[in-house]
Amino acid sequence: MVGLKEELLKSIWHAFTALDLDRSGKVSKSQLKASVLSHNLCTVLNVPHDPVALEEHFRDDDEGPVSNQGYMPYLNKFILEKVQGNFDKVEFNRMCWTLCAKKNLSKSPLLISDEDAFKVWVIFNFLSEDKYPLIIVPEEIEYLLKKITEAMGAGWQQEQFDHYKIALNTSREGLSAWELIDLIGSGQFSKGMDRQTVSMAINEVFNELILDVLKQGYMLKKGHKRKNWMERWFVLKPNIISYYVSEDLKEKKGDIILDGNCCVEALPDKDGRKCLFLIKCLDKTFEISASDKKKKQEWIQAIQTTVNLLRAGSPPPHKEARQKRKELRQKLLAEQEELERQMKELQAANENKQKELETVRKQLEAAAARAAEEEKKRLQTQAELQDRFSLELEREKMVRQKMEEQVAQKSSELEQYLQRVRELEEMYKQLQEALEDEKQARQDEETVRKLQARLLEEESAKRAELEKWHLQQQQTIQMTEAEKQELENERMIKEQALQVAMQQLKQLELERKEAREQYEEVKKKLETAANNTKSWKDKVAHHEGLIRLIEPGSKNPHLITNWGPAAFTEAELEQRQRSWKGKKGTSE
Repeated sequence: MVGLKEELLKSIWHAFTALDLDRSGKVSKSQLKASVLSHNLCTVLNVPHDPVALEEHFRDDDEGPVSNQGYMPYLNKFILEKVQGNFDKVEFNRMCWTLCAKKNLSKSPLLISDEDAFKVWVIFNFLSEDKYPLIIVPEEIEYLLKKITEAMGAGWQQEQFDHYKIALNTSREGLSAWELIDLIGSGQFSKGMDRQTVSMAINEVFNELILDVLKQGYMLKKGHKRKNWMERWFVLKPNIISYYVSEDLKEKKGDIILDGNCCVEALPDKDGRKCLFLIKCLDKTFEISASDKKKKQEWIQAIQTTVNLLRAGSPPPHKEARQKRKELRQKLLAEQEELERQMKELQAANENKQKELETVRKQLEAAAARAAEEEKKRLQTQAELQDRFSLELEREKMVRQKMEEQVAQKSSELEQYLQRVRELEEMYKQLQEALEDEKQARQDEETVRKLQARLLEEESAKRAELEKWHLQQQQTIQMTEAEKQELENERMIKEQALQVAMQQLKQLELERKEAREQYEEVKKKLETAANNTKSWKDKVAHHEGLIRLIEPGSKNPHLITNWGPAAFTEAELEQRQRSWKGKKGTSE
């Protein structure tokens, strides 16, 4: 009943939408026209009409019968739910066609008659989609045109229809009933065919799709009482075979009710009759004679197929094919929607990825800018450090050069002084008292020289260590960025060590100054001793001439140096060494 209800609704929809609308969208004289439409529907559908129910239904409805909320609930409740199927479908469709055709049918001349247009309109309602406004999709248009072309005995022009389908798909989803009538009536796909051939083809397709005529034609039937053979027009439908006097279907002679218990059998020729076959039912058996063997085989196969469908409870082939085509379109549409959904998801994911990549790109650009800035700062700092270290190194080189020049000068002066001292020692060995001061001065000078040499060695070692640290620091600067922090820490440690070394160097400078002061004191003592020696030499030369003074020696053992007896005793030398070591420990 649901399928029947849908088929009825499509025809009623055409009649309902053909009512005259006013500017507000409501039907003018709506209740009267709705009442007339309802009365006609009840008449053709064999349903009792209740005008009171219609009046009660629209009493409080401001939208009017034209709205789906107004007329459709009434139609479902009071008319369609009461339909039993005992009505003439053609008469029902013709009533709906009469209400809508005059307003919607094209005024331009067509190659088909109004009756053929009516049949095309009914076929449209059968093949159209179950959604409103009603349209027929290109696949069903192709199916219908193929059926009409085959019925005309012409060849199907697939390429021509493909071009038409492409042009149609670019503008809309399908055609309305009136556009389909214009397409078939224009003769675009039936060129070379006359009106009668096209009309016969439309009628054949109408009989198959709408009237469920699976096969029809003239055959001979044997009577049950007189046993005579009479020519009848047989019409095979899904559950019945009706036979008429002629093909105009005006005088019906009987029906053969088919069910799953029926069967059809071929019979041998007998009594001068050929191409015989037998239809067995529960209560009767029918003997039929076809015009030839081909017709006989076609009718046997068609009847057997119908019986098999009844046993399986399947719908007629054309309805089953239509349902399969709809299911296939729905499946393709669902797949297309799923594909579009996936494409949208992929597009959204792609956009998100693009946004993420853009964010990452911006972050990388910011990181690169920061890295470039840090690298610029690092290079600037490195250049500043190199300049600073270069200046310090140049300064240290100059200081060392000056110190070396001073040491060389002092060494030269010391050599000259020692030479004079050796000459004095050779000349005045006997002058013991005067030479004691000279020996003491030479011992002090030796200690100071050793101290100065040791200070110079320590200073050289410190400078070598500073140069080594400087080289290591240059190597540290050339290391990779990953080791930068660690090298920076080491550099800080080395800078601290460098500061400690600089402090030690300053301490050595102080000690050198102290040694210099001691050296000056020794020098003064030597000058005093030399003056004393010279005065003694003058006195001796003046009074006694060049004589050798002999004096008693010291009770303490004498220290012998490279230049002769030392000017310091061993006890004095040990005291001076302890004093020097104490100063050195304090400086460290």
